[in-house]
Amino acid sequence: MTDVTKTRSRRLMAFTALGVTGLVAISSAVYVIGGVNGNVLPGGSACQAALSAGKAGKAAATGEVAAFLPAKQPLSVADLSFQDADGKTITIADFKDKTLLLNLWATWCAPCRKEMPALDRLQAERGGEDFAVVAVSVDRGPLEKARKFLEDMGTDALTLYADNTMGIFNELRSRGRAAGLPTTMLIDGDGCEIGSMYGPAEWSSDDAKVLIDAVVTAQDKPA
Repeated sequence: MTDVTKTRSRRLMAFTALGVTGLVAISSAVYVIGGVNGNVLPGGSACQAALSAGKAGKAAATGEVAAFLPAKQPLSVADLSFQDADGKTITIADFKDKTLLLNLWATWCAPCRKEMPALDRLQAERGGEDFAVVAVSVDRGPLEKARKFLEDMGTDALTLYADNTMGIFNELRSRGRAAGLPTTMLIDGDGCEIGSMYGPAEWSSDDAKVLIDAVVTAQDKPA
């Protein structure tokens, strides 16, 4: 074998090894991000019904909520935690059997401030046994900051929830579901993602109510 041939052979072997390594890395990345079968993104078969509700929601999403993104893979967020008005830690699982509109906001976020009255009206009009708006402040500092803001805004229907560690935001971001504020997620009665929206929306609009009614109704249908 000539020196040229040997060099070419070594380059081919090196390229092949690099290609295999690259494929393994790509495969691992897809597995980690995709979270198939709930291995990384918890959910699995328990969240299949939420995917159907997400499809129903997307079909009904127009106008103010046209940017609604239905869940593409099962994702349970039942473990997400935050504090109530008394500082007690609660989780999404504590709202079992109720469809939730989880909204992450902060007092320094201008779009969040703008949509807060609409979220309050939505809770006043639609809140009940089968639906609730859960607006969680991720402001740093004491709970009183978020409490005073809601009082100054004149909100009557929203319950105060907060996480001054931003843990809930960071956990959603680690699952590929939060890039900024406000972030809103519709969650089914089992704590599974139905779909998400990024950025503000007029949540008390007829468009939003049609979307919410669609996902609530979809959960009442037999599987």
